[in-house]
Amino acid sequence: MSVAVIGMIAGMALAFAGYFGGFGAFLLVAALGAVGFVVGKFVEGDLELNDFIRSRDDRRR
Repeated sequence: MSVAVIGMIAGMALAFAGYFGGFGAFLLVAALGAVGFVVGKFVEGDLELNDFIRSRDDRRR
């Protein structure tokens, strides 16, 4: 499945949530979709926890 098709499906899900559930449902679906995207990237190995967490030594530079 291409990235464009996945994006279209995600957009349609957000549109349905916004139309039937209101703005709160739209935000909930968008937030859960973002969480699912990040978890998927972790599972695929594209992201690592170290990408988000830095040690104190790294912050000083």
